Amino acid sequence: MDRNRSSELFDKARGLIPGGVNSPARAWNSVGGTPIFFARGEGSHAWDTDGNSYIDYVCSWGPLILGHAHPEIIEAAQSAAASGTSFGAPTELEVRMAELVVDAVPSIEMVRFVNSGTEATMSALRLARAYTGRNRIIKFDGGYHGHDDALLVEAGSGVATQGIANSAGVHPDYAAATMVADYNSVESVERLLEAHRGEVAAVIVEPIAGNMGVVPPSDGFLEGLRELTTAHGTLLIFDEVISGFRAAYGGAQSVYGVTPDITCLGKIVGGGFPVGAYGASKEIMQTVAPLGPMYQAGTLSGNPVAMAAGIKTLELLQEPGIYERIAATTDRLADGLAKIFAETEVPAQVNSVCGAFTVFFNPDPVTNMKTASASDGKEFARFFHAMTDSGVYPPPSQFEAWFVSAAHTDADVEGTLAAARDALRS
Repeated sequence: MDRNRSSELFDKARGLIPGGVNSPARAWNSVGGTPIFFARGEGSHAWDTDGNSYIDYVCSWGPLILGHAHPEIIEAAQSAAASGTSFGAPTELEVRMAELVVDAVPSIEMVRFVNSGTEATMSALRLARAYTGRNRIIKFDGGYHGHDDALLVEAGSGVATQGIANSAGVHPDYAAATMVADYNSVESVERLLEAHRGEVAAVIVEPIAGNMGVVPPSDGFLEGLRELTTAHGTLLIFDEVISGFRAAYGGAQSVYGVTPDITCLGKIVGGGFPVGAYGASKEIMQTVAPLGPMYQAGTLSGNPVAMAAGIKTLELLQEPGIYERIAATTDRLADGLAKIFAETEVPAQVNSVCGAFTVFFNPDPVTNMKTASASDGKEFARFFHAMTDSGVYPPPSQFEAWFVSAAHTDADVEGTLAAARDALRS
């Protein structure tokens, strides 16, 4: 493909923006080459600045569950913007959006909207510390919960592909208060809780891991976390920034029947605009200012344009059969790819849940960050470039999820599988 314009823009961007990108995963460091600069999207496809078309499985890293430029979402955002893009004051749209979230997510009785998933998780940790009067946090190896200082310890996703164990600039006291357990190991959490009795404010976990690649919870893992945290007076935080309204309308917690104390949301709830949210019971949320002593604020929180887009997205996701359709598309892709890997004798695993999957170039099952890290990143990079050259755009990282939208069609599935078959045979 001719990507001269992308190359020109990347050369210019590197002189103006660190690494030429505004988020490290976009730099293609783990796969090599020049990032594609995109110009527009429609449905399941995106077009780059040179006019090349791609079946898109990045979908803005998850928010576009209904595809690019859904006409009803665009109309809702345009209508809201025409009435004013921001007020710094309450609007009716915030109330409607809060109603939708509270009705959908089992653990949330009150919700506070913020501007990103990172802001949601950092606020949730502050809330947990304020509510419990404790300071320590337990997270999981490979779990990326945004770039808050307390959480950039053994993080996955973009940090993993950058080859950085921890970020420079993180105050050592923050890192010291964060302890790391193994995903899908209740025993590793139990050891930490026992060793630091009465000190742990919260355990934060992606109920479906998405930042070491897609890794579903093993049987009993989430239930074990719920039991342990309750016994130790520790809050359980579900980071559902990725899985919220993707795994199901009520999030992963509605799928697995495990209710956390605090839930973090983002991505889909903004309908493609910058939004995050955290919510919990009324008792816990009354700790948040102006009701309580835990301060958190934001000029653009509850932005009317983002709220309007999010409301329309959640309304559309309530249409009968939509999640069944997304799940069926995901299954056809994941099963088809697994079959092609077997036929071509390429050692690989395909982990999937409704609306997301990851291809791991690994002969063994992937259940945590250690097993994910054993995947062959060089093989993935070759596969990635072969796919993009065939007009399929996967995430440019071995440790990211491929996102499936309601806009992906049977023709997209067949085209993707054909491209994968050609890529692997070559």
